[in-house]
Amino acid sequence: MSDTPKPARRASREKAAGGFTAEERAAMKERAQELKAEARRGRRAEDDERAVLAKIAGMPEPDRSMAERLHAIITASAPDLSPKTWYGMPAYAKDGKVVCYFTPASKFNSRYATFGFTDTANLDDGTMWPTSFALKELPPDNEAKIVALVKRAVS
Repeated sequence: MSDTPKPARRASREKAAGGFTAEERAAMKERAQELKAEARRGRRAEDDERAVLAKIAGMPEPDRSMAERLHAIITASAPDLSPKTWYGMPAYAKDGKVVCYFTPASKFNSRYATFGFTDTANLDDGTMWPTSFALKELPPDNEAKIVALVKRAVS
């Protein structure tokens, strides 16, 4: 073993002995709390939407603006999807299974937010297709692309 010191990393990115960052561990704890709450009260759509709106309201800008716009786009273009939190992030589910989600940049100290799809989304296109998209802002021309993707995902 070498006594040479390793370069310092940002504290928020440092991995614990288990291999997860503090942000990743916090997301897992949030998911455990979500599952416990669902088990206690059952699934109630109004509670799920209220939780999503509260998460969005607590985000810093520009994450909050993008999340508010995505919420409006998704709920308008895919009424079959139900808002819910998933690992503490806004997500949208069909028949209880998450189809798409928004990861704010602030969640994991990233340089961009992410709009992604799970494997339940119907986006298959040959042998390779994108399942997540980096977002630095959400201009109107991107909104049309998102509408198309969400509609395809639930088709």
